[in-house]
Amino acid sequence: MARAMFEYTKTVLNKVSFDTNLFCKEVQKALQRLLPYEIEELKIYIQSLVHENPDLDQCLIYLKA
Repeated sequence: MARAMFEYTKTVLNKVSFDTNLFCKEVQKALQRLLPYEIEELKIYIQSLVHENPDLDQCLIYLKA
């Protein structure tokens, strides 16, 4: 079940990656509902999205905590 939440989160982030504000909000939500090891995987996934869309890098601040 937890894995499904991680996959769902990746799908949502991918769909909102066109809008930096939405993307940041979804990152914050994801950090509240995912397990610690999933958050580590999420950081890697988000880095790849930022590589494709550099505007999203301002959302990385939420991953520093």
